[in-house]
This record gives sequence, structure tokens and C-alpha cells, in this order.
Amino acid sequence: MTNNQLQNFLEIATEAALAAGSVLQSFCGKLEEIQEKGRSGDLVTEADKASEAVILEILGRHVPDHGILAEESGKLGDASSKYLWAIDPLDGTTNYAHQYPWAAVSIGLLIEGIPQIGVIFDPFHNELFRAAKGLGATRNRQPIAVSQISELSKSLLVTGFAYDRRETTDNNYAEFCHLTHLTQGVRRSGSASLDLAQVACGRVDGYWERGLAPWDVAAGVLIVSEAGGQVTAYDKSAFEINSGRVLATNGRIHAPLSDALLNVPPLSSWGSITR
Repeated sequence: MTNNQLQNFLEIATEAALAAGSVLQSFCGKLEEIQEKGRSGDLVTEADKASEAVILEILGRHVPDHGILAEESGKLGDASSKYLWAIDPLDGTTNYAHQYPWAAVSIGLLIEGIPQIGVIFDPFHNELFRAAKGLGATRNRQPIAVSQISELSKSLLVTGFAYDRRETTDNNYAEFCHLTHLTQGVRRSGSASLDLAQVACGRVDGYWERGLAPWDVAAGVLIVSEAGGQVTAYDKSAFEINSGRVLATNGRIHAPLSDALLNVPPLSSWGSITR
């Protein structure tokens, strides 16, 4: 894959993300249909669907022979293609439905299963994060880099909680409590793609989460890597996009954060929790 080819795919992803962002802006505060997709708190709106339709139209026009994995439409296109676009048309739907302005469009291109293109657009703060494999990462077309924080105790982290957190004990609550005590703080934004973007531009030093889909992270993990960060599984083994888990940091706190995640005290030690 040449740099020119990657740049071409990057521009296609950018066109789609910006167009979808305009759709999200037009629907914000005007929603008429907010539904749950079978799990409590897992929302979908007409904005999700309209944003995805715009993205699919643009990809269909530019790369009709590629495969697609979209949050709302599922698998589309040529399943045998080495190219797979992973699309989240509205990452942060719950925020968006409440008019909390922290949501984004996330578009990643996997080539033979490896993230090679990533674009995340936050239309509410007009921030466009982009990366192509080997070509670096940018915010609003200016180079970005991860932070220089090297001590876990001086770091600021971000995380999230999966939709099944009410039904499973593997719900990230203990990890959240544990890391809150070991760091300067842990934030929870409600948008995995934007969490990864914040790591990439140095606003936070690390991020971990479980219960993720490929469309949540395909763009963001590449942007972090191209900004000089590190992305792995919780135990520092190779990141697997279908695993549902990710650990992304500035690299400097990666080992201690991994160790902390693997040595979390049981939730019961943090006091009783009632529903």
C-alpha cells in the first residue's frame, strides 16, 4: 500500500466524516425517535441512521468494492475484500440524545484486519482527528502527539462502562475505583472514539475499556499509535480489534497502568453497592 493510496483513502474517510458531522448538527435538539436496541441504555436515533446513510453513500461512490462493518447496518459489501471500513455514525448516542455535546463520527479502514486509516470528527467542538499508517496523526490538520507524563500517580485517565454493566460483574467498576485512587483522576466521557482522540493529542495520558465493538476503536487506535502512543490488550499483549478490550496510553505509563489493571482489588473491598 503506497502513501498516495493511503492518502486517497484518508481523504475519502474525511469527506464522509465531515458530511456525517453536518447531519448530526442538523438533528441535534430536534430528535423525534429515541429507541433502545435490546439493551438498557443502548440507544439509537434517527440521527444515527441518517449519519450512517450519508457515510455509506460516500463510500459506495468512492470504493464500491470494499467491505463495510457499520454499527446500525451491520456487514455490507464484499465480505471477501481485504478492505473493511468500520463505521460508528454517532459515537456517544446517549450524550447526543440528552443534548450533551460530546459525541463524534468515527470511521476506520482496516486492510487485512489492521487499522490503516482513522478519522474522528467532533462536530460540536469542530475537531477533526486524522491518521494514516506511517503518516502521523493530526488535529484540524496540525500534527499531534501524546503527553509526556511518565508517572501513573501524576496521570489523568479516561474510561467507560459497557451497556451490560448491570448484568455482569465484569463491569469496570472496580477498575474505575482502583485507578481513581492511584492517579490524579479518571474521567468518563461516554464516547470511546473521543477518549482515544484525547489520548492522541495529550489531553489525557491513558484509556482503557471493555465491551467495545470494532467500530468504536478502529479509527482511534490508529490515531493514538500514529501520535506516538501505545495500544495493546490489558496485559500488554497484542491488541485484537475483536476482543472488546483496549488499553491505550502515551507509552510512558503503559506498563504501570497495565499492572494496575491486572491487580485490581475485588469490588467488595470498595464498600457495598446497591442498585
